[in-house]
Amino acid sequence: MKKLLLLAAMAAMVACSKSVENAPATPEADKLPINISTTLTRATDAAFEAGDKVGIFVVNEPSSLAASGNHVDNMGFTYSGEWTPDTPIYWLDKSTKADFYCYYPYAEGANTAAHAFATKADQSQLANYKASEFLWGKSAGIAPTEEAVGITVNHTFSNMVITLKPGDGFTEESLAAATKSVKICGVKTGATIDLATGVATANGNATEVTPYLDGAQYRALIVPQTTAGGALIVVTVNGTDYTLSRAMTFKANKQHKFTVTLNKVNNGVNVGIGGWEEDEEDYGGDAE
Repeated sequence: MKKLLLLAAMAAMVACSKSVENAPATPEADKLPINISTTLTRATDAAFEAGDKVGIFVVNEPSSLAASGNHVDNMGFTYSGEWTPDTPIYWLDKSTKADFYCYYPYAEGANTAAHAFATKADQSQLANYKASEFLWGKSAGIAPTEEAVGITVNHTFSNMVITLKPGDGFTEESLAAATKSVKICGVKTGATIDLATGVATANGNATEVTPYLDGAQYRALIVPQTTAGGALIVVTVNGTDYTLSRAMTFKANKQHKFTVTLNKVNNGVNVGIGGWEEDEEDYGGDAE
């Protein structure tokens, strides 16, 4: 009797083994995995750094980006020379095209219609300056492919670059030796961002921003907005304030350049603006 039971058990094991060998492939084996690659010119760096993380939404055509229920909702991809998802994701099938939405930095529970973000009021340290950047990009109508999907991300905010220049009463040497500080006044640091379009709307109260000193230039990332006027830049040199007062419209993905000529007499400040996208206007004012 024991021998019969043993033979029956062995037969069952062999049958089970054959069943596993002949089992159909798992669904994932027939699916096409989604991979991504990115292109950008960051205000703070030439490229993404190891450990950077973006959020990805994938929407199958002809649908639009929704708060939830997209083909892929806010999947985190971490950079380490290439992009690795928190969890593998796949195309719906081998024919359905999809739209890809990418934003940086990644945040859990991102609100697609009004994602909350804020630049740092104190950007004097490089870490805070970098932490003030927000990037967004979209690639539409992408057909399923084994290749990485390319996504170009752009600057959602403005980059303000301030250069101090000696005017009347200063020399290059005396200005370089002087104790100096710079503040940007009357700007809002809060923002809500529409992740379907990448458009940021400034919110909150206006405050002062301390820029980062990058060599001979002061840099700050500013939420797109139009300031109310009054003091915009205050430069303190050896305890004396020199104030540039004006209204200013900060635009997304533009680098606004301010060359401020400091004069010990009321003889003017020259302000020129250029950027990633050329702005031909020339702005002027007095710092007194």
